[in-house]
Amino acid sequence: MRYNTTEKRLVLPEYGRTIQRMVDHCLTLEDRQERNQCANAIIGTMRNFFPHLLDVNGFKYILWDHMAIMADFKLDIDYPYDLVKADHLYQPPPRLEYNNSKIAYRHYGKIVEQTIQKATEMEEGPERDALVKMIANSMKRLYMTWNKDSVDDRKIFKDLEELSNGKIVLEDNSYKLADIKDIQPTRSQSNYKKPFTRKKR
Repeated sequence: MRYNTTEKRLVLPEYGRTIQRMVDHCLTLEDRQERNQCANAIIGTMRNFFPHLLDVNGFKYILWDHMAIMADFKLDIDYPYDLVKADHLYQPPPRLEYNNSKIAYRHYGKIVEQTIQKATEMEEGPERDALVKMIANSMKRLYMTWNKDSVDDRKIFKDLEELSNGKIVLEDNSYKLADIKDIQPTRSQSNYKKPFTRKKR
């Protein structure tokens, strides 16, 4: 009796050992035309493993790449596509470059700073006023997320003026932000659900 533990390690276990044996058999065929026919038959069988992916763009490329990988790139046939390079398989991905730009107030975030900069570049008018009002209310909501105490609107106006380099100045006596209760939903208004309790019989 043959056990899987005594067999060689599968390169792509998702296809199973039967497909691997089919690929190994294809490698032993001497006639090129016969190898091509065998390879196409293997691809047809591999497609049946993932019927839900048949309409996915590029899925055929993946199957041929997978068969080449299972054959250790030693299968000499007429591939319909350019294969992935063997030396590209085990290369580590390129290092991600992180944005190290400083944020003046982390509780507001970078997007708020960028939106403020966009507002300073707009011409005076209703559209700019509406954007500034939205920014100020968003800043108040974000401030309350990190600081559970109440916040004075004058604090928001001061921070907005600072972040805009003095280009956006709001007067606290003529400009009113949304109330805290409208910004912070109560537990009953949120998606809070009471824990399940079993009824007593």
